[in-house]
Amino acid sequence: MVKAIVGANWGDEGKGKMTDMLAQDADIVVRFQGGANAGHTIVNDYGKFALHTLPSGVFYESITNVIGNGVALNIPVLFKELKDVVSKGVPKPKLLISDRCQMVMPYHVDFDAYEEERLKGKSFGSTKSGIAPFYSDKYAKIGFQVSELFMEEAELRDKIHRVCEIKNVLLVDLYHKEKIDEEALFNTLMEYKSMVEPYVGDVSAFLYKAIKEGKNVLLEGQLGSLKDPDHGIYPMVTSSSTLAAYGAIGAGIPPYEIKQIITVCKAYSSAVGAGAFVSEIFGEEADELRRRGGDGGEYGATTGRPRRMGWFDCVASKYGCRIQGTTDVALTVLDVLGYLDEIPVCVGYEVDGEITTDFPVTSKLEKAKPVLKVLPGWKEDIRGIKKYEELPKNCRAYIEFIEENIGFPIKMISNGPSRNDIIYR
Repeated sequence: MVKAIVGANWGDEGKGKMTDMLAQDADIVVRFQGGANAGHTIVNDYGKFALHTLPSGVFYESITNVIGNGVALNIPVLFKELKDVVSKGVPKPKLLISDRCQMVMPYHVDFDAYEEERLKGKSFGSTKSGIAPFYSDKYAKIGFQVSELFMEEAELRDKIHRVCEIKNVLLVDLYHKEKIDEEALFNTLMEYKSMVEPYVGDVSAFLYKAIKEGKNVLLEGQLGSLKDPDHGIYPMVTSSSTLAAYGAIGAGIPPYEIKQIITVCKAYSSAVGAGAFVSEIFGEEADELRRRGGDGGEYGATTGRPRRMGWFDCVASKYGCRIQGTTDVALTVLDVLGYLDEIPVCVGYEVDGEITTDFPVTSKLEKAKPVLKVLPGWKEDIRGIKKYEELPKNCRAYIEFIEENIGFPIKMISNGPSRNDIIYR
């Protein structure tokens, strides 16, 4: 059976913990899109980890961890992460990298930084991980696929020359930087080849066989619905599709094989980077929620930037779940809200004097004001509770109010940072 785990909102919903927990029943965990520009924070018996490229199944010896063809693969980052995980006592994970995966090149990271610098105040708030230049090159058909590391040397050198001709014009004339050294780039690619060679294979064929054999496959998404380039808050989005539907493409499996789509929502809202965020809060109210949030506070797993904070947004979450094709909602970090006397929830948007519960396009979204309903808090620490019926009455009312407003069933509730802090409904 194939399950997908994805985010409903801006990312940072707690997918890493949920994937780590769901991986207990998986044989294979697949990263199917995105790169090292966002992280999944996981707390387990080995310690606390921020994974950026490695699939979240790496803590189980029995699992094969797959980097799918849809991933933006930064090879040095992947292997640094692998080394870090093993150094903390985790048994060396089984890893398979798609031969159709494309590589983040050193100049992609440079171009990302140069463009943010050029845009100044109009920048996209990039993590400067090279993701937008990477996907731009992929679709302009001047990217480098892992399989090309194994082509004839003359062919590879010829491609490097053709790509550098284009890149060097931009480097010199637009950014006023040094040209790319072709020989150095070739040598870098040969280093990458020696690093990935033991792990490269035909992922699509591997997964086809595994599914036929009845293996359990977990597709792990990065970021969330609202960062999707088609369906999100464009242009303040990522450069690959964040939707479960893309899991079929980014892993190389038939779409009808995805039987369950677990969409993760936070019990409040948070976001890293620029873009419309209707339920956002500021000042001391935001600082307090940020300090208490997540495990050790709400700061980006990749950037360390303080996350923007807000109340739960039913409009964005209903849309995010719908666009994912959600079968089950996982509600995370509910325990964080235990300090509040009252908890506001965004139940609608006021746009040009009219109230809507439908998520609008970006130009209208930027004018939207939140319509809030205030619910009573429960003023208790709910960590350690294992049964839904044992949650405080107001806590259950909060969950059921959200469920009714988003229209999708909340099946899992996370009430603490570790993989065991889960309540099933």
